[in-house]
Amino acid sequence: MDQEEEINDQIGVELADTRETEATETVNDVVTDENEGQTTGESREGTQLDFKEQGGPEKQEYGSGPQEESMEREKSLEAPNTMGKKVRMWETSQSTEDGQPEKRGKPPWWSAKPARPIGRQLSQTDFPSSYLTKIKAIKEALKTTVADLSATVKVTLIPVDQIVTISFKIGVFSKQLKEHFSQLLNIPSKYLQLTYQGRALKNSETLMNLGVNPEDIVKLELYSSNPTHFPIKAVFRKMQGIRDIITVRVQCGAKMYQDVTVEIERIDFHKPFLGGFRHKITGTEYHNAGTQTAPKKLPIKTNIFSRETQTVTERKKLVATMSRTSTQMTKIGVYVSNMTDKLITPGKYFTAAQYHAQRLAAVIVIQKYFRRWHAKKFVESLREQKRKRLEWEMQEKLRKEKAKKEWLQRDYNRRINPQTNEDFELLFHALEVWRQEQLRHIDQNFAGAKRKAALCELLEKETQIIASIGRQRILANNQKYEKSVSALLDKCSAPKKWISFDDNETLMDTQYTIRARELKDIYNCIIIKNICDDERLDVLLTLKHTVKEHECKLTQDILELIDREVDLMMRGVKSCNLEGLRQRIATLFLQYIKTPLFNPEVTRYLKVPPDPTKFYKNVYFCRSCEMYLPSTEFSISSTSYHVSRCRQCCMLDNEARQREAFLKYKFLLKQLYQSEADYEDDSKIAYLMQLQDLQYLIENIWASQSALSAWNDLCDLVIVRWDRTEEWAPWNCILLTKDEANVHLKMKSLEEGYEPVFIHKIKHKHILAKNYFSQIPMMAAFLHVYDTEDEAKEEESNETKDKESNQTEEETDKETMMSTPKDTEAECLPH
Repeated sequence: MDQEEEINDQIGVELADTRETEATETVNDVVTDENEGQTTGESREGTQLDFKEQGGPEKQEYGSGPQEESMEREKSLEAPNTMGKKVRMWETSQSTEDGQPEKRGKPPWWSAKPARPIGRQLSQTDFPSSYLTKIKAIKEALKTTVADLSATVKVTLIPVDQIVTISFKIGVFSKQLKEHFSQLLNIPSKYLQLTYQGRALKNSETLMNLGVNPEDIVKLELYSSNPTHFPIKAVFRKMQGIRDIITVRVQCGAKMYQDVTVEIERIDFHKPFLGGFRHKITGTEYHNAGTQTAPKKLPIKTNIFSRETQTVTERKKLVATMSRTSTQMTKIGVYVSNMTDKLITPGKYFTAAQYHAQRLAAVIVIQKYFRRWHAKKFVESLREQKRKRLEWEMQEKLRKEKAKKEWLQRDYNRRINPQTNEDFELLFHALEVWRQEQLRHIDQNFAGAKRKAALCELLEKETQIIASIGRQRILANNQKYEKSVSALLDKCSAPKKWISFDDNETLMDTQYTIRARELKDIYNCIIIKNICDDERLDVLLTLKHTVKEHECKLTQDILELIDREVDLMMRGVKSCNLEGLRQRIATLFLQYIKTPLFNPEVTRYLKVPPDPTKFYKNVYFCRSCEMYLPSTEFSISSTSYHVSRCRQCCMLDNEARQREAFLKYKFLLKQLYQSEADYEDDSKIAYLMQLQDLQYLIENIWASQSALSAWNDLCDLVIVRWDRTEEWAPWNCILLTKDEANVHLKMKSLEEGYEPVFIHKIKHKHILAKNYFSQIPMMAAFLHVYDTEDEAKEEESNETKDKESNQTEEETDKETMMSTPKDTEAECLPH
């Protein structure tokens, strides 16, 4: 070993007892740097700082000083400066492939001295005084700088079992660590307690006292000494500034490694990507400014109160205070002046009777004024009730007049512009009423030939009116047909709809709906009138290309008609003469649209099912028009046993003969259905009633008038339950006006609201209704159940009456038995 290594080993042995072997390495670096003329380019202070941050004095072994001194000096020359915010690289150790330290620079100044054995102790005379002074200064610097180094502290929060990792200086007192967690947990530091391996730490202890070295990891526990008022809770957003420190070993060469200390900063905010752009040449990405702005941190609120200040223990205790008084009188030896004395004369004696009389007079006055005030309030309330009643009656009168006007206006509009079959029923009914009036007038005023002439004239007028009604019906049917065709095309071309999970309507087009929409647009262009010839030719050309996709008899007819119209248009034929041809083209194209082969979407809306076997199930034969029609085209009354005529034949027969109007009865039946649905008691008989049944019930049983007021306007009448606790039936109903029905349904007992004569009259009408509707099989079944229930109720009522009569008889017998001995005793007393 050369002289330099010998001296370094001797210095390491001398300083081994002080456990500051690292100081020897620093001294060697300093001396070497001075001899080399500071060729490393670093200051002596920088070398000490690097070693201080390395923090390994306890890990240095004896006798290894010269080798590691050279290695670390080389690393301090070669390691780049990588100090930053996120990653910090500290001084590391390197070695060559053969494990021997590299030797650089000039030999030290003591290399001329002879070599000494390694085990021999060095004395102060072996070194110059300036060299020993430098050693002492470096020792003191190491003591202060080691305390500034940091260690990783993992604090476990009890009882939430959350681990908080922070970097803390090993020379700082535990009191400062408590204050740090006091701000983090919002708990006073006096209630926080730190423990290490089961032992509580004092405020004056440091991490160095616990034997913690720089860059070590120590585990502490933190709990609250007052968990009731200041419990420890989990830390979430308050940990944004806390950092972790880890040591990573990086391979620099084939057999060379480098230890790098990495500081991890926790950031809870994750930048969202909201878009941006990228430079095509440089490839640099530029994000939107909104993604680079972190949310504003809210300041932590500190509680300015404590629970102790809000909890007050109160106690109540009665204390009688002492009051002392004294009186001084004139006596022998004591003189008291009488200048302030007063003579008091007693008043008249006030007896108890006078006091009570005075109180009674005051009470009478109070009651008198109270009765006056109460009477005024009562009169004012009566006046207010009268005013409200008159106002309500006026509003009801106006409402009824308005409703009546609206009804008359709707009836007038139906007659002027009829659209539905009910409107034409009203017209024919009005025609029949006018004809009957004219017949009565002719029979009363004319006779013989004049009567026949008047009848002929009446027949002529009736024929003209029927013809005008027929023209109105044709127009209404055409409008209805156009609306039905338009509705069919709209349904076929409408996209699929459904409600998604977020209650929004979702629309989707299929290939069938798109096809239906194209056909709908072509049809709407065909039926347009008053367009020029060029536009018409474009529409026909589009139609021709569409129809050519399929070859059949229908498409051939459409193509022939298109060619014919084009030929006539080229010859200069007027548009008014081509209306029939164009109508035929539109009709055939509509038939093309209704064919499922050409328009698959129309299959869902056709009345005739594609499967012919399904068509023959509910088909009946009409004996009047001799046509096979579905069951929906027949109106079957509750009294009929077989199907005879369809709805169209019945309507035609009514217009030719009776000319009755069922519109008012339809409104009555609709109101009956709605009222029974509001009860929600599973009533069934009301829904079996048809128009003819309701007409017979109103006209023949109730005489088309109210049972109470005899009001005969069907627009103001309703048919409701007689006993509201039972379901509606022809034998449990009454015909009343709307106001009367509202009052009738509010009554709790019929016997209290009506006289026995009126009740007997209503029950008689119920018996008539039973006799008529018992002929209907379905009604007869319900009637049988209703009769059995009535019989059971009558038996129960009779039994209750018998029990009550028996009880009254027993009570009277007991009273008579108790009264007889008293009478005998009274008779014996005088004797």
